[in-house]
Amino acid sequence: MYDWDEVLRDAERQPGAGPGGEDRLIVNMGPQHPSTHGVLRLILEIEGESVVEARCGIGYLHTGIEKNVEYRNWTQAVTFLTRADYLMPLFNETVYCRAVEALLDVEDQVPPRANVIRVLLMELNRISSHLVALATGGMELGAMTVMTNGFRDREPILDILEAVTGNRMNHAYVRPGGLAQDLPPGIVEDIRTVIAEFPKRIRDYERLLNANPVFLERTKGVGYLDLAGCMALGVTGPVLRAAGLPHDLRKSDPYLGYDTYDFEVPTETGCDAYSRYLVRLHEMAESLRIVEQALDRLEPGPVMLADPKIAWPARLALGGDGLGNSEEWVRHIMAQSMEALIHHFKLVTEGFTVPAGQVYSFLESPRGELGAHVVSDGGTRPFRVHLRDPSFTHLQSVSAMAEGGMLADVVAVVASVDPVLGGADR
Repeated sequence: MYDWDEVLRDAERQPGAGPGGEDRLIVNMGPQHPSTHGVLRLILEIEGESVVEARCGIGYLHTGIEKNVEYRNWTQAVTFLTRADYLMPLFNETVYCRAVEALLDVEDQVPPRANVIRVLLMELNRISSHLVALATGGMELGAMTVMTNGFRDREPILDILEAVTGNRMNHAYVRPGGLAQDLPPGIVEDIRTVIAEFPKRIRDYERLLNANPVFLERTKGVGYLDLAGCMALGVTGPVLRAAGLPHDLRKSDPYLGYDTYDFEVPTETGCDAYSRYLVRLHEMAESLRIVEQALDRLEPGPVMLADPKIAWPARLALGGDGLGNSEEWVRHIMAQSMEALIHHFKLVTEGFTVPAGQVYSFLESPRGELGAHVVSDGGTRPFRVHLRDPSFTHLQSVSAMAEGGMLADVVAVVASVDPVLGGADR
């Protein structure tokens, strides 16, 4: 955060500024601004229409998620962490649960069906996240058709996620050891129907934007950050791949069996906002390939490991209001088995213990490397959970991209980075 008076004093002391610094103007863009992707504050120092210096001010959306999970058991923590970057909730859940499974040393016990479903839903989530990036970026540049089409195409995916998890977003569906419940009947056919339409949708975006002179003028050569700059700033994901480096954790350090899926890592070499748009567009097509392969791999089986001391015992059912407790399960623990009731009560109120230690888990999220550093002191609650969120890391690149450019290009720069402040301010 920056003190406003301090920024003004620094501007007045800049060499070349006139008396009182009247040659330069300080513009406070945000935090309540439609082009800052949430409550991001940009302090811009400009000369005429040129940006001399850009500073990012964050913290306006601080939720204390990482601290809150220290007061919940290991399973309850998922409900908090899914809300960090709210556009990629399934990635937040999975990276944390994989860390807990590593601490428990049960990674090999997670059922194959659970891991396939994790991959399936994460790739659908990747598509929906990229659609928001395209939609909001288009809106901020004046392309309202891109905005309406992007949110329209995202809806069928959210419908699928709601049918599977009970929520459109912030699902709390992935749990340590597996999943909250299995896929509902008929959902595989619904997913195949939805993804069959997406190749045409992607071609529509290409026809609408790839050679659009206004879009090219606003994005080509704008927000330039080459590979050296990306490496120096810790940039990953589509921004890094738009600088020509095919670094994707699904390929370079595979997890959840990604090394057995057939897909490519799209790259571009323009190092600008236009190249980042192309990378995200092509990544959606690759995610569709992975979704199709995951659907073909779904074999009958459990979706939670067998150890009753770890597996959350609740049985869920889909109802008119989303997910709820299965009536059959409630009858069992309330009227049929005192042992099952005691076990359920202890796991829900106390949770399971996790051996003392620490681990760093990672995966390739829609915005880049998402990591979870999880520490256990041997108790039933996390001692510390810290997310390595790509939005937080990438915001430091905004200054490098915006300085020396035009004031109007700041909007395109922020849109091309695709930051989500829920992740930065967690």
